[in-house]
This record gives sequence, C-alpha cells and structure tokens, in this order.
Amino acid sequence: MAANVDDHALVAAAQGGDRSSLDVLLRRHYDRIYAVCRRVIGHDADAADAAQEAMIAIVRGLAKFDGRSSFSTWTYRIATNASLDELRRRQRRPVNHLVHKDNDNNHVDIADPQSTTRIDAIGDHMLIDSALAALPEDFRVAVVLRDVGDLDYAEIAEVLGVPVGTVKSRIARGRAVLAANLGQNSRNQSNPPQRPTTAP
Repeated sequence: MAANVDDHALVAAAQGGDRSSLDVLLRRHYDRIYAVCRRVIGHDADAADAAQEAMIAIVRGLAKFDGRSSFSTWTYRIATNASLDELRRRQRRPVNHLVHKDNDNNHVDIADPQSTTRIDAIGDHMLIDSALAALPEDFRVAVVLRDVGDLDYAEIAEVLGVPVGTVKSRIARGRAVLAANLGQNSRNQSNPPQRPTTAP
C-alpha cells in the first residue's frame, strides 16, 4: 500500500494482516514517537529503548485499536507510558560513574572550527534536556506532548486521562518553569562564576 494513504486506511489494512501497511505506519510515526520519548526521558539510549518498547506495544495492540481516538493519539499514549516506565526502571538501576583518565589531563582538541557550531548545538540540547528534566513529571509530559508531539489539548487530555483544564494548567505552569530554568541557565552561562586559577 502506498505511503501517501491516510492512517485510517493503513490501520484497517494492517489489522487485516497487510504487513506493508503496518511497516508504513510504523515508519511514519517512529520519528515523532522517538522525539516524545527523548524529551520525556532526556537520554538517547533510554529513549531508544522506550521507543522500541512503544513500537512493540503498538504492533501487539493494533488488533484492539478501535479508532475512537486518532491513531497518532493512541501511539502517543503508548509512547508516553513506555517513557514513564523507562524512567521508573532507570531510577531503580544503580548508577555507574565511569571516569576516563588519560595522560593529557583531560585535554580536548577541537578538530575543526565548524565543530564549535555542533558543540554549541549540543550545548543547547543539553540545556533544554536539563530544564525539562527539572520539571515535575506531569508538567514535563504535557509540555512534550504539546510542543514536541504537536497534540492539541483534547488529544493530550485523552492520552493522559485528565480533563482539558488540567492539561492547560500543566502546560502553562510547565512552560513557565521551563522558561525560568532556561533563563537562569542562560544567565549562568553569560556570567559564569569565578573559578580559582590554581588548585588550593
């Protein structure tokens, strides 16, 4: 079945056993599912695990999908649950801090001038991840579903099983905290604390 067919037709075909329609559905939605997992969890490897679990759950649950919500809303609910499950698993895992030591006293060479742009972009992503991670879980999930998943308030309410008013409140409060955190990080970078130039 062609990739430009809408989700409703693809779901019906996939539920009827058409493997190519299932493949198109999974490819179509994977990037958005991963993006939601990445922003909820804040860690690439764990987000990949959560996205994989979400895809498995989508395949296993597709026969029970009844179309009362859109397919994308249903997949976001699964991705959100997979992300929260992964966060809980991560909290139970012991943390191993690996320290890499070498003879250069941790000296880092920048290979080319353009790599500074990539480093800046990575830094921006890290700031956003850090600010998102500082949000309470219910605020973070609502903000991610709205700003990354591009769901409307009613869809988010359906995914989370809460009233629309609660969704609006969580997003507004979450964005306010996020803006404050990002503003604080920006000020800290503009005016870094003075560090001693020699070891005590």
